[in-house]
Amino acid sequence: MGTITKRGELQWQAKVRRRGFPAQSRTFSYKEDAERWVRAMERELETTGFIDRREAERNTLADILLRYEKEVTPQKKSAVMESTKIKLLLRDAALTQIKTSALSSSIVAAWRDRRLKQVSGATVNREIDILSAAINHARREWGIHIENPIPLVRRPEKAKARDRRFSDEEMVYLLAALTGGERLSDGTFSKGARNPWLQPLVELAVETAMRRGELLSLRWECVNLDRQTAFLPDTKNGDSRMVPLSRKAVAILQELQGLAGANNAHEGPVFQTTAMALRKGFKRALERAQQQYKEDCRAASKRPVRGFLEDVHFHDTRHEAASRLSEKLSNVLELSAVTGHKDLRMLKRYYHPRAEDLAKKLG
Repeated sequence: MGTITKRGELQWQAKVRRRGFPAQSRTFSYKEDAERWVRAMERELETTGFIDRREAERNTLADILLRYEKEVTPQKKSAVMESTKIKLLLRDAALTQIKTSALSSSIVAAWRDRRLKQVSGATVNREIDILSAAINHARREWGIHIENPIPLVRRPEKAKARDRRFSDEEMVYLLAALTGGERLSDGTFSKGARNPWLQPLVELAVETAMRRGELLSLRWECVNLDRQTAFLPDTKNGDSRMVPLSRKAVAILQELQGLAGANNAHEGPVFQTTAMALRKGFKRALERAQQQYKEDCRAASKRPVRGFLEDVHFHDTRHEAASRLSEKLSNVLELSAVTGHKDLRMLKRYYHPRAEDLAKKLG
């Protein structure tokens, strides 16, 4: 049964009650609107098409995202990155200050277009994934009825899979730029990387195909140089993995034991550095390597190779390693066991043989 009560001079409160359903109420500026709402609610209740929209009308998308960041995000491995992306989403008031009951595909599409002017399509897709996950979680777990508009929104085209490989000359210059800069008598440093962990970390990445996070979390307790293995108890896909080590990888780790010192050679992290230090050090090393290469080319009156060490990310070491390992491990299942790929289609994205190498195999 529905009732309409006048509240003050300019408000009308409509209420609808029916046994077995939660009471519904809403305030309107015009009595006609209140009457239409009561009729619509009564029709829903009579036809069992009732939907409790109170929570959806009470919460904005910002409320959903903030609660999701507080309750759900901390349980994820990518918590820091996801929290950062949620904060970026919250900056767009035109999207997040909308009541969830009014959220539509057109509103999300307008946000997508604004965002594409600032970042790449791949970044927008990742942010769309977070939006969709938060909305679905609110529907399933918090009893907030929201129609998820994300499936109706056209997503930006996916970026092409990277196929960046290092040439032999690029690798030589990069590793040279990663060697340590020594402290001079005046207190300054000579040209080179001040972080002594960078060069062995990059070398081990190219030799084992381990991810950046796996390398930084690797502990001496999980390394067995006699058996030539390194155990990763927690990887990106949630499973543990035993990584086989080549003789070169073993030699790199043996040198690292000397760098760690007698007290830390058998326990604790293998690489005593951070993700931020690695990111900055790797970027600076690339710049030094490019500069040195150009200087050497000028001295030798040689034209520099176009694109030398350009568009390089640390994750490209994993592409390089997977392609190198494929030359030694022809069995794709063995290769996936080393790289840790569950999906062989994903492994294909990391396998980039050079055409000249394939030509040599053809004879």
